[in-house]
Amino acid sequence: MDIARELSVAMKTGQVIIGSKRTIKACIHGKAKMVIVSMNCPEDIRRSIEYYCKLSNIPIYEYPGTSWDLGSLCRKPFMVAALAIIDPGNSDILLLVQREEE
Repeated sequence: MDIARELSVAMKTGQVIIGSKRTIKACIHGKAKMVIVSMNCPEDIRRSIEYYCKLSNIPIYEYPGTSWDLGSLCRKPFMVAALAIIDPGNSDILLLVQREEE
């Protein structure tokens, strides 16, 4: 599965929250269906996200690139350390975590 394509489809047809603070809020409120963090996400932010995801039973996918790479994948001119998928839209992005667990 191509994460670039699936994330692009999710951004166009679904609802994606960008940014670590907003991602943590979505996890606290249980709105996120999946969280994606970059490979070089700061450790304190990663720990907070992992903690709240574990509490809310939300799967986490570690993107195998830097936050600059994740930002450009989201078509943003800045770094994206974390993002939350609220509604995947027409994409199959939620299957990324299921395949990783198998």
